[in-house]
Amino acid sequence: MLALADSSLLKDAPYINGEWVRPADADLLPVTNPATGAELVSLAQAGREHAVAAIEAADAALPAWSALPGKERSKRLRDWYDLIVANVDDLARILTAEQGKPLPEARGEILYGAAFFEWYAEEAKRVYGETIPAPSPDQRLLVLRQPIGVCAAITPWNFPMAMIPRKAAPALAAGCTMVLKPASATPLSALALAELAGRAGIPPGVFSVVPGRASVVGDELVANPIVRKVTFTGSTEVGRMLMAKAADTIKKVSLELGGNAPVLVFDDADIDVAVQGAVASKFRNMGQTCVCANRIYAQAGIYDEFVERFSKAVSALTVGDGFDEGVEQGPLIDEAAVQKTEEHLSDAVAQGATVVAGGSRHALGGTFFQPTVVSGATPSMLVAHEETFGPLAPVFRFETEEEAIKLANDTEYGLASYFFTRDNARIWRVGEALEFGIVGVNTGIFSYEGAPFGGVKASGIGREGSHHGIDEFLEIKYLCVAGISA
Repeated sequence: MLALADSSLLKDAPYINGEWVRPADADLLPVTNPATGAELVSLAQAGREHAVAAIEAADAALPAWSALPGKERSKRLRDWYDLIVANVDDLARILTAEQGKPLPEARGEILYGAAFFEWYAEEAKRVYGETIPAPSPDQRLLVLRQPIGVCAAITPWNFPMAMIPRKAAPALAAGCTMVLKPASATPLSALALAELAGRAGIPPGVFSVVPGRASVVGDELVANPIVRKVTFTGSTEVGRMLMAKAADTIKKVSLELGGNAPVLVFDDADIDVAVQGAVASKFRNMGQTCVCANRIYAQAGIYDEFVERFSKAVSALTVGDGFDEGVEQGPLIDEAAVQKTEEHLSDAVAQGATVVAGGSRHALGGTFFQPTVVSGATPSMLVAHEETFGPLAPVFRFETEEEAIKLANDTEYGLASYFFTRDNARIWRVGEALEFGIVGVNTGIFSYEGAPFGGVKASGIGREGSHHGIDEFLEIKYLCVAGISA
């Protein structure tokens, strides 16, 4: 059905301790293509007993895996990377089929995710310790950095492949083992990665995938005392609940949560660059990203010109099935996503906003929605305070730099932000004043495996990517050795 070169990459069951587990009485879940509604597989969901088995297998595999020299762990991760790259076309077709994004965008996601295995294959060899000058001549003080232990990862549906290497690569590089629960809407990319992990020589138990209900599998991963670290990407609401549950067993947590990203376009900006950046940020994955532009602020002097050019560019975006040639915008993930977009749009229009591009469901039907721009947005509207997670771009007006910073920071979230200017002094002033973990200056795309990704405030805890990412999976141990003097 998907015309895969290697059909064995399409799996329909949990991967536990190096084996595919499909019980005869499994709870079945149809995984469908959001563009067509066609069923791709009937997935055997993991139950609580499968989550426990995967955790226990990870615990059993931990001593041998963590004892492997970093150079050997590096080789296995590099082999995993090479297999992903070699199978990028099949993996992209699986991703587009289950998630809906256009095939070229899916291919880009595969290669972006793979890059984390390449990066952390190198970092596995660079987990360094320290020596500290001792206060006494008969002592030596050492600091070791050791793997935290068994880790659990819970990943979202909007980037079903890329979010996995961001967590698994540093965890395995550090010497940890991992049990992954992918989103129920998009489990197939995770299972394909598990198949390639086995081929790459990742030992049984080191990496398991248990797709299943959050209330069953997710709860077990967070509550089980064997698990010492939970890493989660998803909504702030769910992140708060996971953090509270993890507190019972004092687990370390990394949380990459919701956002409400502002884009500031100043009078001195290059308008063409700002339009290109705003489109790239807002409409990537149909607006279904945690770092996509949610609020666009244009300064009064260029407001009308920006709205005109921006709406023209948005109107030119091609909507359709992600497998069709030239498509730039696929479907939204489900009906609930469409309804939330409609709710935010209706609220904005009711409060005086003007639709200047799009404005309704697409003629293709289903969960397709027109890329939409509204002008005249105001702070009282839902779009100013809630994350839309859909292809709706509201444009607000501001007068001064101080006002822009205040409006941008007026949110509980602090993941990503963007601004466009040609004033070098303003770059420093605004960049330092924005209360966000990531700031894009004159660009709408900033993700890179060698840079730290994460937010502040209600957008999360911890960082993924760069050398900081591996620290999230390491504990610090201090050794005080006495009796050195004769």
